[in-house]
Amino acid sequence: MCGVFGIFGHPEAAKLTYLGLHALQHRGQESAGIVAREGEQPFGLHRGRGLVADVFNEQVLGGELRGTCAMGHVRYSTASGPKSDAAQPFSVSTARGPLAIAHNGNLVNADALRDGLEREGAIFSTRSDTEVIVHLLARARAPRLEDRLREVTAQLEGAYSLLVMHEGGLIGLRDPEGFRPLILGKVGDAHVLASETCALDLVEGTLVREVEPGEMVHLTQSGLRSERLYHMPDAERRACIFEMVYFARPDSRIFDQSVYDVRVRMGRQLAKEAPVDADLVIPVPDSGVPAALGFSEASGLPFRHGLIRSHYVGRTFIEPKQSIRAFGVRLKLSAVRSVLKGKRVVVVDDSIVRGTTSRKIVGILKSAGAAEVHLRISSPPTAFPCHYGIDTPNREELIAAKHSVQETAEYVTAHSLQYLSQPGLHAAVHDGPEEARTFCNACFTGRYSAGRDTIHQRLPILDQINPR
Repeated sequence: MCGVFGIFGHPEAAKLTYLGLHALQHRGQESAGIVAREGEQPFGLHRGRGLVADVFNEQVLGGELRGTCAMGHVRYSTASGPKSDAAQPFSVSTARGPLAIAHNGNLVNADALRDGLEREGAIFSTRSDTEVIVHLLARARAPRLEDRLREVTAQLEGAYSLLVMHEGGLIGLRDPEGFRPLILGKVGDAHVLASETCALDLVEGTLVREVEPGEMVHLTQSGLRSERLYHMPDAERRACIFEMVYFARPDSRIFDQSVYDVRVRMGRQLAKEAPVDADLVIPVPDSGVPAALGFSEASGLPFRHGLIRSHYVGRTFIEPKQSIRAFGVRLKLSAVRSVLKGKRVVVVDDSIVRGTTSRKIVGILKSAGAAEVHLRISSPPTAFPCHYGIDTPNREELIAAKHSVQETAEYVTAHSLQYLSQPGLHAAVHDGPEEARTFCNACFTGRYSAGRDTIHQRLPILDQINPR
C-alpha cells in the first residue's frame, strides 16, 4: 500500500514529483519523501511523517530538492510499522556511487533474506523490506547497475514496483508477476514513472504504456532503454485484483483497463447475481460509488446518495468522553434522513474486512429511518490475508474466514447480505477462465502464487525491448 512517482529530464522535477505524490495520496497517508539530483551534486532528500502537503513546502522544493531528476514515495506501512525512519525513498552511499530506492509492494521472503544478511554482518536501521533490497544491491558485484539489479531481483519473492535513482539516471522495474502497477508517461520531453495514471493527469502528462511485468526501463540523457529481467509467460502474471476492487483511484487506468469502468461492471454483475426487492440503491462513499451506479443501471432501482462523507476528517481527532456509538464512522459518514426514511435500501460497498464498520453503517442507516437495509458487496468474501502489499489483517480477524454469509449478515444486522461471485469478479475485470487467469485473487481464495519453487527457475535474459 504505497505509491511511487519519478521523473527524469525536467527543470522542475521535484515540484512535479510533489504533485504526482499528491495525486497518489490515497496509496499511503503515513509518510512521504522526495529525493532529487542535480548534476554531480549529492542527492537532496526530504522525508517526513504525514500527508504530502504537510511534509513539503515551497522552501524545501525549491531549495534542497533542486535538479532535473527526482522521485518520491507515499507510504502506508505493511512490513515495518508506522515509524518515521522507514519513510522512503531510502538514499545511501555505495562503493559505486549514491543510490536512492522507492518501493511499492511487499516481499514474502524479506525475513529470510534479512537473516542471511545479518549473519554476514549487515546492520539494519529499520524493519522495512525495502532496506533488504538496499543491502542486496550494495553487495551485488556486476559492473553494470542493470545487471546488479538483475542479480538482486533474482533473489526476491513477492511484489515490487521499484524506482532506483543513480548518478546517471532513473530506473523503474516491476516484478515478474506484475502484482503492483507501474506506468510510463511523458511530460513534454521528460519521462515519468508512476504507480497510477491519475498522477500523470495532474501534471498534464501523457500515458506511454505500462511497464511490463519483469521489465526494467532505464531513463538517461541518451533516452529510454528497456530490458527484460526474466522470461515470464503471460499465464504466470498475477496483477492484484484488489487494486481494481478498491485500492486504485477510479480515474486511473492500470493493468490496461479503466478502474472506473471495471467497478461499474462489478456493480452490474452484482445486480444480476444478487437482486433484491428494494426502493433505492446507495453507495458507501467514496469507493462504493461506481459499483452502486452499475447496480442501479442493471437493476432499474434509482441511485441516491444516502450517506454523505466528510472530506475534512484528519488523521487524529478528539473523541468526547461521553461514549458515542460508532463515533469514528459517524465522524466520516452521515445519513440523509429524507432519502432513507421508510425506504428499503440496497447499500453497495467494495468489501467487508472485519465487519465492524459495516455493522456501524447499517446501524446509522436504521437510525435514520431506513425500513430495510440490504448489503451488497462488489467483491467475494475477503477470507485470506494479502502478503503482497495490501494491508489486510491476520486471517483470525477476517470475518469471512470464520463465519458464513448468513452469520456475517446477522453480525452486521443487515436484512440480507450477498457478495459478488469469484467468476463474476473475474468477468468484470475481463480476466479469463480459472485455468488461464492473470489476476491474483489470493485474498479471496488463499491460492498464493509468489514463493513457489518455480520462482527460482527463471533465467535472466538480456534481450532489448523496443520502447512503444
